[in-house]
Amino acid sequence: MNRFRKRLNPPTVLVIGFGIIILIGSFLLSLPVASKSGPGIPWIDAFFTATSATCVTGLVVIDTGHSFSLFGQLVILSLIQVGGLGFITFATLFAILLGKRVSFQDRLLLQESLNNLSVDGIIKLVKRIIIFTIIIETVGGILLAISFAYEFPIDRAIYYGFYHSISSFNNAGFDLMGSFRSFTNYAEHIYVNLILCVLIFLGGIGFIVLNEVYEYRKTKRFSLHTKLVFMTSLILTIVGTVLIFCFEFNNPQTLQPLSMADKIVSSLYQAISPRSAGSNTLSIPDLTQSTLFLLILLMFIGASPGSFGGGIKTSTFAVLVGAVWAQITGKSDVSFFKRRIPYRFIYRSLTIATIAILIIIIVTMLLTISEQHRKVDFLTILFEATSAANITGLSMGLTPHLSFAGKVIISVTMFIGRIGPLTIAFAIASRRRNNLYRYPEGKVMIG
Repeated sequence: MNRFRKRLNPPTVLVIGFGIIILIGSFLLSLPVASKSGPGIPWIDAFFTATSATCVTGLVVIDTGHSFSLFGQLVILSLIQVGGLGFITFATLFAILLGKRVSFQDRLLLQESLNNLSVDGIIKLVKRIIIFTIIIETVGGILLAISFAYEFPIDRAIYYGFYHSISSFNNAGFDLMGSFRSFTNYAEHIYVNLILCVLIFLGGIGFIVLNEVYEYRKTKRFSLHTKLVFMTSLILTIVGTVLIFCFEFNNPQTLQPLSMADKIVSSLYQAISPRSAGSNTLSIPDLTQSTLFLLILLMFIGASPGSFGGGIKTSTFAVLVGAVWAQITGKSDVSFFKRRIPYRFIYRSLTIATIAILIIIIVTMLLTISEQHRKVDFLTILFEATSAANITGLSMGLTPHLSFAGKVIISVTMFIGRIGPLTIAFAIASRRRNNLYRYPEGKVMIG
């Protein structure tokens, strides 16, 4: 087995590993014991749910709270945790607990899984990730349980608190509130909103950034990556909050009935959530078209590298904006905080963004074919495709009514979004690491 694994490159191992986890989850969720009623849910629905949970997306075709038993809900929660942290992280944790040595091959897998720049200090980072996860999810669970205790019996409040803490921190978007409502009943509950916002933000900022923040007391410095992630995340959050507040201020279905404080907090939540969380306090189908298009853009950008979130990532977006600005201003280099970005990172950012756009275009086109019998408007299909491709989990209501083909399309899209299009491309195609020759230079007209 080890000999076979050594013949596979890290991207291939990740693709196969996540695929196996999804199949196991599908089998468990299709069992009668996982359902609250009947012989069990259809296998395609179990497969879709397992894919959504493992890929920490949050799109659902059946209601999690009403359709799944306690066993089924715990299976989903386990898939969220394993899918969020990555099965390689859990395997490494067990190896460390058993006192086994982590091989260099496993360190390469961790590097690929965590999207880290090198294998140096990767085991120390894994230990920190586990500690951060336990602390944040526990604190979030306790705080949410305190709030839910005013509404539910204490045992249910504790269960709901920790379930939604884990789901939110992993940016999964699964909830137990029922009837596909997400947290719309808590739009006027500032306490719950802010706790969920913090959990989503911490889960989407990236463990590399969290680790640097933890070590700041010793190092007294932040890397360029951390500075860029913080700057981009802050700008996107502020701009998103202000625009949503303006777009929805007079919308009687969303912000208009709320107090000024609730309007601001709800706008903040809806600006943070589309970057990967997949939960919502405002009814998505009732949002204005301008807000929906803004959410599509935020979903496309996504969270930060090394986090639970998807999208092209905040740093990728920042590098692309920097490259455009450098071209406009006539500069030869892309730079941030007095540091130059190497060209290979610019090319990689351009590649990721281009592939992401192509995936969304292809998925949107396929959905227009598979769901044409429903006569769904184009914005709804584009919204769903973007949400799946960037493992966000927000929905305008199309997902529960998808056809069999539509469920398969969205499932495959979520899988690609979780693994990453570049990772899957590297797993399929062999890369030439060295160019032995170069062609003569040619010129083309651009623009």
